[in-house]
Amino acid sequence: MTLKLFGLKNCDTCKKALREIEASGQSAEFVDIRAEADLASKVPAWLKAAGDKLVNRSSTTWRALSDADKAKATGSSLEGLLLGNPTLIKRPVIELDGEVLVGWTAETKARIC
Repeated sequence: MTLKLFGLKNCDTCKKALREIEASGQSAEFVDIRAEADLASKVPAWLKAAGDKLVNRSSTTWRALSDADKAKATGSSLEGLLLGNPTLIKRPVIELDGEVLVGWTAETKARIC
C-alpha cells in the first residue's frame, strides 16, 4: 500500500494523522504542500476526486478572503484559488493506491488504520 500524506509541517491534524498511521504499523511519505508538492498537477486531480470537500472553509485564510473571492470559489475559479492559497486546502490530503482522502475523519482512519 502506497500512502502519501500532503499537509503542512506545523499542522496539528497532519502530525496526529502521521502518528496514528505509524502507530498502526504503516508508513507514510509526508509531502509539504507549500514547499514540496506539485500543486499545479495535484489540485485538479484532488478536486476531481474530492470536489468542494477539498476547501477548508474554517481556516484563517478562508475567513480573510473577500466576499467576492468566496462567492466565486467554484469550478475553475476554485482551482485557481487553491493554487494561489495552499493553506485553503483541507488537510491532510492522502493519496492511497490511486484514491484521494481529504481530512483526518473517522472514515479516513477506518480506511487506513
